[in-house]
Amino acid sequence: MSFSSLITDLYRNLSSQKLRSFLTIFGIMWGTATLILLLAFGIGFRDQTVLNMRGMGDQLAIMFNGQTTKAYDGYGIGRPIRMREADANLLKQQIPDLDVVTPEFVRSFQVSVGERRRNSSIGGVYPVYADIRNIYEQAGGRWLNEADIENRRRVIFLGNRLAENLFGDVGPIGKQVMVNQTPFTVIGVMQDKIQNSSYSQRDYDRAFIPATTMSVMLGSDYISNILYTPADPALAPAIMDQVYEVMARKHRFDASDRDALVIWDTNEFWALINTLFLGINGFLGIIGFFTLAVGGIGVANIMFVVVQERMKEIGIRRSAGAKRHHIMSQFFTETFMIVGLGAAAGYATGWLLIQVTQNLPIQEFVGSPHFSPEVGLIAFAVLGFVGFASGLLPAWRASRLDIIECLR
Repeated sequence: MSFSSLITDLYRNLSSQKLRSFLTIFGIMWGTATLILLLAFGIGFRDQTVLNMRGMGDQLAIMFNGQTTKAYDGYGIGRPIRMREADANLLKQQIPDLDVVTPEFVRSFQVSVGERRRNSSIGGVYPVYADIRNIYEQAGGRWLNEADIENRRRVIFLGNRLAENLFGDVGPIGKQVMVNQTPFTVIGVMQDKIQNSSYSQRDYDRAFIPATTMSVMLGSDYISNILYTPADPALAPAIMDQVYEVMARKHRFDASDRDALVIWDTNEFWALINTLFLGINGFLGIIGFFTLAVGGIGVANIMFVVVQERMKEIGIRRSAGAKRHHIMSQFFTETFMIVGLGAAAGYATGWLLIQVTQNLPIQEFVGSPHFSPEVGLIAFAVLGFVGFASGLLPAWRASRLDIIECLR
C-alpha cells in the first residue's frame, strides 16, 4: 500500500469517528505538553539553583577555626585552633594543586552615615577575594587593589543593599562612612547578585576593607577563615586531605581530627546538586511519561477498534497475497501518524505554555522553564516508545487474523 493510500485511509478513519479521534489525539497532545513542561521546569530549576550557588563562588572551599576532639602529642581534647595569615601562604607553598589561597578577617562592626546605622559583617580581604567570590563593582566604583593593601588605606567596598540603607538614593562613591569610630572612604558598591548561601551575611549586606587595615584595627593577625580553590575540581577530596595534613603539622593536632579545622567544600555541594536534580528530573519525567502513557492507551484502543472495523479489508488483502508483516507495517504506520499528529500539537502547546510561564514571579526560587534540546530529545524518545507500544498489539492482532473469518 502506498503512503498516499495510508494517508487517505487514516483521514477516512479519523473522519468517520470525529469525537473519538479528537479525544485520542488530544490525549497524546496533552501528555506531550505535560511531559515537555515538567522537564522544562526541572531544567530551569536546576539552572537557577546553579546560578544561585555561583553567588557564593565557583569550586570554593572555606576553612574555619575549630577545636580538637582527639588527644594528640600530649595535648588534650577541646583545644582551640586559631589560624594566622601566614597559614594561607604555607598552604600555597606546600600544596601545588591549589589555585588560589587567601585569608579573610570577619568581624561585626557598626557602620554609620549620620543618623543611619547598621550592624554589618565586615571582611578584611585581599584583591583576589572578589574573583573567587564572584563580586563585581557597579559602574563608577572599583574593588580593592594592591595599593590599598600596601598602604593600609581606610577604604571600604559596600554591598548594594547596605549602601542603599546607608545612603538611600544618594551616590555613595567618594563619601565617608564610620566603621565604629573610624572613618572610611567608599570606593565601590557591589552589583546585585543572587546568592542562596553564606557563612556570615549575604554579600549585599556586607562590607569589605583591606586585610592589612583590618589587621591593624584588630591589633592581631589571627584570621577567621581561609578560602581556597583547587586547580582541578576533581582533586578537591585529595586536596582537602593535604590541607589537613599541612595544618596538623603546623598547629599540632591529629590530621584525622576534622573538627580541629572545619572545611566547607562547595565542590561537594556541586556533586550533590547534580545527583539531586538527576533524581528530580527523573521523577518529573516519570510523571510526564505516565500522563503520556494514558494517551497511548487511547491510541491502542482506537487501533483495536479500527482493526475490528476493517476485518474485511484485511481478509481481502491477505487473500490477494499480502504478507503478515505488510499488515503489521500498515497499522504501525497509522498508529505513528496518529501519535505524530498529537505530538506536533503537544510540542506547540508545550512551547506556548513555557513562553507564558516565563514571567511568573517565581524565577528567583525555582527558575524559569527552559525548552532545551535535551527536553525535546527526551520527549521524542518517550513518544517513540509510546507509539511503538500503542501500535504493537493492534498490529499483531491484525496480522494474525484468520483470512476466512475476515471474509465471512
